[in-house]
Amino acid sequence: MTELNQTGRSGVDSEPDRPAQPGAFPTDEPGKSEPQPGEGSVDFPVSVVLPAGGTGERTGLQTPKQFCTFLGRPLISYTIQAFERVSWIQRVVVVVAKENMDLMADIVWRFQHRRVRVVAGGSTRHRSISSGVLALGEEEEEEEEGQGRPAGRRPEVIIVHDAVRPFVEEDFLREIAVAAKEHGAAGAVRPLVSTVIAATSEGYLDHSLERARYRASEMPQGFAYDVIRQAYQRCTDSDFEFGTECLHLALQYCGTKAKLIPGPPTLWKVTYKRDLAAAESIVKESLSRSACVVTGASAAAIELADALQKAVGPLDMELHVVPDLVGGASSRCLLEHWNFIQVSVGDPRLSEVEALLTELQAAERAPLHPPVLIWVCVRSVSDRPSAVGAAEATAVAELAASAASRWNILLYGIQLRRSQTRPPEQRRIQ
Repeated sequence: MTELNQTGRSGVDSEPDRPAQPGAFPTDEPGKSEPQPGEGSVDFPVSVVLPAGGTGERTGLQTPKQFCTFLGRPLISYTIQAFERVSWIQRVVVVVAKENMDLMADIVWRFQHRRVRVVAGGSTRHRSISSGVLALGEEEEEEEEGQGRPAGRRPEVIIVHDAVRPFVEEDFLREIAVAAKEHGAAGAVRPLVSTVIAATSEGYLDHSLERARYRASEMPQGFAYDVIRQAYQRCTDSDFEFGTECLHLALQYCGTKAKLIPGPPTLWKVTYKRDLAAAESIVKESLSRSACVVTGASAAAIELADALQKAVGPLDMELHVVPDLVGGASSRCLLEHWNFIQVSVGDPRLSEVEALLTELQAAERAPLHPPVLIWVCVRSVSDRPSAVGAAEATAVAELAASAASRWNILLYGIQLRRSQTRPPEQRRIQ
């Protein structure tokens, strides 16, 4: 029988397993990823509770770590975004201390978070999570009474996650949700890195635990709605005040044995000040590996975009090709990407770039770092350089200077020349 042991429960605080490259920030568009063959599908309502009432004492900063900012965005916003990218999650309840309600509401507004509700938490972790679970129940009652809240079924599964674990991936969330639906509760576990010991009150070794029998309990954890609700209804004041393990409450008060699922290294928690720098590095790297290519209706531009997709494939980069940035998934590219490539073939027009710059500026995108727009102009080799071309280059340079100073957008121009005498499949863009 596998036994769980929370880090620090036996008097020794050890850091979780943390590789040099703990993972990548999810960059897929909402609703794009589908279950692979053999994976469980999520065809039932799932909501999320994010307890975010901690003070972040171990970071050594005055600001609670969930509100610490890097790349112009607070940490908790990255975590919320990870859940908003998952199409089958219907609601995210963020539980914060009463004094941070206005701050959290402002974050939701500034970074255009949807499906999010902010509620006041309690003085301990369990009290805060309980407040989030109760809030989901209140929404159900209000919907039944016709009080105007957005329509949605009562969640069959609630996922509890830490606001300071921003790198959770959809595949693992799906695994947790399906297991919680089947078993009543499920939780992520990781191998213990260090041996756990217990100390006497005088500071001497009392005993050590056999590390192979224990696991570190991690997040996310999933629960059938009735299980987590009843567990909090039945638990004691002592549980609320001193407990931290939700899976234990489900076992003790509902008789529900949680399914334990080995989690990936990406589940690490931002705990110390240096972890914020590591998280920033991961986000930067992930954003640099994707771009949105805007082709218009030109068949030649679409052909070039396809060639670019094939060329960058071995480089572990993703190119999302769209005709424009209007409507549906295409418009979401304005918020999901920070690198854009405008492809113009034949008779490039500066007005196309100006229109895209205006769309980027009007999108009120989250200020992570300056968006990059590359204008790729493709002309035939038969088109000789002219005064018009020189004037065009000057205009692009002036527009780039203006975009950088007014909107903090970096604009670059690239001119390519290709032969029209060879078949398309034999052309090579230099």
